[in-house]
Amino acid sequence: MTNGTKSAPTAEELVARAGALRAVLWSAAPDTDRDRRVTDAAFAAVRDAGLLKLLQPRRYGGDEGSLRTLVEVTEALGRGCGATGWVAGVLNTSSWLVAQFPDEAQHEMWGGDPDAVAASVAAPSASVEQADGGIRVTGKWGYASGSLHTGWAVLGVPLGTPDAPVPGQVLVPARDYKVDDTWYVAGLRGTGSNTILVDDVFVPAHRVNAVPALFSGTNATEHPDAPLYRASLSAVFGLSLIGTQLGQAAAALDYVVEKAPSRSIATTTYASQAHSVPFHLDVAEAETKIETARLHALRSADVIDAHAAAGTIPDVEVRAKVRMATTWASRQCWEAVDQLVTAHGTASFAEVNPLQRIWRDQGVACRHAGLNLRVAEEIHARALLGTDPRSVSFLI
Repeated sequence: MTNGTKSAPTAEELVARAGALRAVLWSAAPDTDRDRRVTDAAFAAVRDAGLLKLLQPRRYGGDEGSLRTLVEVTEALGRGCGATGWVAGVLNTSSWLVAQFPDEAQHEMWGGDPDAVAASVAAPSASVEQADGGIRVTGKWGYASGSLHTGWAVLGVPLGTPDAPVPGQVLVPARDYKVDDTWYVAGLRGTGSNTILVDDVFVPAHRVNAVPALFSGTNATEHPDAPLYRASLSAVFGLSLIGTQLGQAAAALDYVVEKAPSRSIATTTYASQAHSVPFHLDVAEAETKIETARLHALRSADVIDAHAAAGTIPDVEVRAKVRMATTWASRQCWEAVDQLVTAHGTASFAEVNPLQRIWRDQGVACRHAGLNLRVAEEIHARALLGTDPRSVSFLI
């Protein structure tokens, strides 16, 4: 265990480190996309910059930072490579989840390796049998982003009884699972979001955790003086994903604006897109969508950070509003990128053009189950109308 008085870098320093990696990640992005995994060099650059420790407990060498910092760092990484930013967001959230387990489990993962990271899948897609001192688990979990670079996994399991099931999670080392190469998709190809397979593995009780309290923010960690771990899990999930989309959308805007002066518009007399009023309108609208999405994301992070710092529990309406805001922001990023691709023209879809990769990544990202806009709207409306939205979704 590291010295608890270790000085953590400031949020500004962490965001600057992420920004400094933009050129490296931008250059590696085509290989990441083609090979369906973040390149080892790109992953090492992010890890060595300390950007996978944002939500890791300080007593184990982490930053124990804020959700706003998570959004801003993943936004900066997303400007370079969407898949890399996405993986960083997920792995940082996994560290937050590990910090909810008993100290014995945390020490098992980080005590000998403070750089250890975990993949995570929330869906309880497994069967569980009670065993002396723990449980035995068999199952498979899809969409495990970052699984090709991790030595641990946090996996959803059903706890309780068949009549009264309770969602839970187990912490499993890589020696106890296999990664099945299943991630063949149109976008976010480089996230390595493969399937984790576990076959009749014993998990000791200290690596088993029930999660209902994590959603409400009523979780009782063994370190109540660490406010970060009193945040609401539903908010952490959404905020861990939106930063990358903001960064990718901003990168698309930069690219389209940079190329505009030298690009004509076919079938018109415009020798430069920069002189076209319709092009002006597209760029202005896209930029406004991106900036508005960013405002919603950062405000949501600030709200949850403030509740955690004050030791107060965000009520259902607050949590529903945060989920609505982050999900809406995700959709705005997608719409902005789609608009920019149209404004740039059919050259956007050339394989050598980074816009086509960003467009594909955004199309997949905004359709993540946790970013389903219609579900978020229903949850938000139910909360506004005084109906408990937890009757339709546990992710609240």
